[in-house]
Parts: sequence; C-alpha cells; structure tokens
Amino acid sequence: MPAASTSRRTTTRRKSRLGLAGAAATAVCASSLLGGASALASPSNPSIELSLAGTYATGVFDASAAEIPAFDVSTDALFVVNAQSGQVDVLDLGSDGVPSYRESLVAAGRLAADGSAVDAGAVVNSVAVSDGLLAVAVEAGDKVQRGWVLFFAADGLGYLGGVRAGSLPDAVALAPNGGYAVVANEGEPADDFGSDPEGSISVISLPRSLQQFSRLTQDSVRTVDFRAYDSGMPLPDGVRVFGPDVPVPDGQEPAGRIARNLEPEYVTIDATGRTAYMSIQEANAVAVVDIRSATLTDLWALELTDWSTDGVLDPSDRDGGITLGNWPVFGVRMPDGLATYRFRGEDLVVSANEGDSREWGDFVDTERAGDLELCDGVFPSDIQANANLGRLDVLTDLGLDEVAGCYSELYALGGRSFSIHTASGEQVFDSAGLFEETVADLISAGELPEEAFNAGHDEQPSFESRSDAKGVEPEGVTIGSIQGRTYAFVGLERIGGVMVFDITDPTRSSFVDYVNNRDFTVDFDGDETDDWKAAGDLGAEGLEFIAKSDSPTGRPLLVVANEVSGTTSVFEITATRGR
Repeated sequence: MPAASTSRRTTTRRKSRLGLAGAAATAVCASSLLGGASALASPSNPSIELSLAGTYATGVFDASAAEIPAFDVSTDALFVVNAQSGQVDVLDLGSDGVPSYRESLVAAGRLAADGSAVDAGAVVNSVAVSDGLLAVAVEAGDKVQRGWVLFFAADGLGYLGGVRAGSLPDAVALAPNGGYAVVANEGEPADDFGSDPEGSISVISLPRSLQQFSRLTQDSVRTVDFRAYDSGMPLPDGVRVFGPDVPVPDGQEPAGRIARNLEPEYVTIDATGRTAYMSIQEANAVAVVDIRSATLTDLWALELTDWSTDGVLDPSDRDGGITLGNWPVFGVRMPDGLATYRFRGEDLVVSANEGDSREWGDFVDTERAGDLELCDGVFPSDIQANANLGRLDVLTDLGLDEVAGCYSELYALGGRSFSIHTASGEQVFDSAGLFEETVADLISAGELPEEAFNAGHDEQPSFESRSDAKGVEPEGVTIGSIQGRTYAFVGLERIGGVMVFDITDPTRSSFVDYVNNRDFTVDFDGDETDDWKAAGDLGAEGLEFIAKSDSPTGRPLLVVANEVSGTTSVFEITATRGR
C-alpha cells in the first residue's frame, strides 16, 4: 500500500507585490489580432494566490512515481501516472482538496484490438480524461516497438479496449467534443542508438459512447507522419534535424532521416476539438494537425533567445554567486509542455521551454563551451573561463564554422522561459530571463533562501547546480480561467514549484505568484537516506487546472505531480485584490 496522504500548509508563496511584473521579458506584436500592445503590465483586479491543500506521497524517490495528473469531475478522482510501477494511481480528491489513495490501474496484460497484449515491462507515460472516458498511453517494454493507448470508464475503471499506437507514445489528449484521442509518439532511438523508429502522431476516432467501445478497432487509428519532408517538401527554417542516420528497428516500415529525427513530445488540443498542437522538442518546433482529416497542416520553429539582448541569465555554477547578465549565447527553446487558449477568436499556443539533449550510445549532442574551439576575435578573450561561459552546456551541431573548424556562435539548451505564439507560429510573448530574475529578487527580499537559486532536485544543498545547464527548467504548463481572467501555471522542474502569470492579454502578460512546496533547509543526497521525504515536492512534472465549477472544494484547484519526490500536491486558488 502506498504511503498515506498528508495535509501541509508550509509552502513558499510570493506574489507580484515585489515589483517583478516589469522585469525584462519579450512581448512581440503579431498581426492585427494582437493590436499594438507591448511591454509587461500588472494584471487588473482581481489577482490570485495559491495555498497548499494537501499532498499524497508514494514514498518513492527519483523513479517517476508521479508524473502526469488528470482529473475526472464525475467521480472527483485524480489519475496520476506512476511510471515506476507501470500503473496509474487513482486518488480520491476530498472536499478539503486533500488527495488520498484509492487503488492502482494496471496496464500490463490488457488486450488490444489488433490481438496484442501489453507486455509486463510496459511503461505508462500519460493519461487524459474527459466525459467519463480515461485514456492511457503505454510505452512497450522495448521502447522502439509500437506502444498502446488503452481506454477505461472513469467510473468503475472498467476496461473498454485498446489500440496500437506508434513507438513510445509519450502523451495523449482527448478532444473536448469527445470524438478523438490524439497521441504524440516520440519514437526515441534505441539506448545504444543502433536503431531509430520514426516519430509520428496517432489520431484515434472514438465511439460515440462508452457502451459502443466494442466498435473500437485498429482501423480507428490513423497515423500522421513527417515522411513528406524526406520526399522533397522543404523543411521549415529553424527546424533542427541532427545526429546519426541509423535504420528503423527490424520489422518496421522504412522511413527517412527527417521522419525518424522528428520526435513528438507533448500534445494539446484546442477548445474546438479540431486542431492539435505537438511539441517536437529536440527539433525546437511545433507541429499542427487537423484532427478530422488526420493531416499535418503546419510545422514551425520557435525563435531563438538571444541572451545578449533578450534577457539575463546566470550561465555558470562556478561564479561564486548569483550573477545575472547578458551573454553572447543563443537559447534554443525546445518546448516540452504545451497548452492552448483563445484570444480575440483565435488560438494561441503556450509553451514551457525546457530544452533537451540527446545522449544515446556514444552520441552526445552537447559539450561544455570551455571545451570547444572558438573562432578568433568573435568572443571576449576570457569567455571560456569557468566563471563565464566555460561551464555552460552548449549544442555541438549549431554554430560550427566548418570551413574554419571553430565555433562562431554558441547555442545553449532551452529558453529558461515560457512563450506564447499564434497558431501559425508568430511570437506574441516570451518571458526571457524572468524566471531566474524572479527567484533572485525573492532571495534578495529574504523570501527565499539563497540555496533556491537554480537549485537541482535530486540533492540538497544544490545552490546554482543548474546554472550551467537549463536553469529552473520550465517543464509543463496548464491554463485556467478565474473570474474572467486567464492564467498560465508553469511548472519548474529543477527548483520545483509553479510560477503563475496573467496572460489574459498575451501582449501584457505579467507575473502574479510563485508557490513551491519545498523545504530548502533539509539536506539529502538521495542515496542512503530518507531525508528527502522531509524536503517536500521535488521535480514538478505535470499540472492540471480544475475550474471552480468542477472542484470538490468549490474553489479552483491546481494539481502538481512531482516525479522526483513521487508526490502529488493540490493547491487551492483564491482570488485576491490586484496589487
């Protein structure tokens, strides 16, 4: 039996009264949709604040025991991916907002429509729930083989049926109109990089009701792929394709290098249920799919962050303190989590710009900037010192002057930010260095300990251990509407916690609140001690917003699953007077 729930109210919570709303960020006007507004501004009344209602703890450290949450309004149940056990933990959410363990849903052994059975080594990666239907994305024990999507009744958890998807189905979403499930099949290479399945998107046509799921067949699945880019269709500018050219796994259909290189990471569906957006993380891109026709309609790259002008960051863990500044390096945003909302009648796409590297077999796509051969006269003479950019992880496939045999530009992993784009890829807003600036200002004000700055999540103390990598590492994002205003909740994987922004008018997006259920005074290393349990939430991964009308507490809630601490925390959201 997993560990019991606890109710804790000792969270770190600080709001925009510190004057952070005007910190450096980028707001770019995009088309007549957005008018001429720019710059950051404080939100209009009311604002919001978050407070911890309760936490459920699995008692499992650093094994992805709590990853992606989904809430079913009809049963007040939270479904949380427990990748460590290969199951979905089912939690009851009480009227006080405290989650408690009910049971676990097993994926292994389930029979799919094509006659296959989920193998014992399979891994659950994602869950989604809508109108009483629960969808579960399952990765095969051999991750390069095709996975599954399983369907259950949220009430009673009866198994309804399943279908095969592509290799490594990493995320699943259900259309709000109930007609479709859309799956991002990441298609990662084998661990030794001996083979590489193609990345793809599965569009599954669903029966009209739970009672009709006997009609679900493998023919209900249509596959969207990227093969056209290997057949002469130009790849859009800025979409990154790199690494070894290795074959697909034995028995799979041949696919070109681009089709194998593009790896869908996360999927979100717009409010109409007609369009799905996929983050193609390592490619620094977003794919757009028309759901009804199951066709790829667009693929666009995110802008690069120019850290010499767009915002400030601390790129070194050996500089002796918090040293935010401009640096001659670009950030490749590489989004993970996505969300959508409507503004003036059109879709906007919100991304958490985490960044990611590829390390498979002998292939590694990053090096320390201090280990590269830089072109003469391009950078300051001391730029490769450890206190400057020498320790920063940078991408080796970008910035290389092949003729001269040296690097004329440097490209770092991730954007350390969240962005807002139109559906066609025009940037509306990017927070640039605002996350790191916010944490630094909270430390300066005495409202966070210095230890928190760019801290890691698997040991403590870990001051600045992530400065030379991806900083706070924004991982996931969800959106909620409260009293007529729209908020983005961005989970920060390394330092932990959630930053909240008012994005009602995307061009005037502003910081509102930061909450982190983590005790930075607890020392742990994660190896031979249980002290980590006292540290609270570690490794924010997936988030779920629960509207007031759906909430068992009668107030809006935010659910955060934390993969390193194996905890699921629920925060109650209260409207306050704007400051």
